Amino acid sequence: MSVRLRIIAAIKQIAEEQKVALPPLTDDLSLHETGFDSLAFAILVARLEDDLGTDPFTLAEDAAFPHTIGDFIRAYENVPA
Repeated sequence: MSVRLRIIAAIKQIAEEQKVALPPLTDDLSLHETGFDSLAFAILVARLEDDLGTDPFTLAEDAAFPHTIGDFIRAYENVPA
């Protein structure tokens, strides 16, 4: 399964667990508009680190938190191997 699909699946699973009604997950959707709070994002990043073996937000010294779903996914897709 691609990184993108794994991230989308994790977002949907966490939304279900946290009882968050997600809008359609498009690349230009603002992370703020997902309905996730800071706890949901923390859970997401922790699960993705377990699943993908990396956290792109702690790897780079100049990493900025993404603004959209597309930015978030690209952060994981662009982690150097």
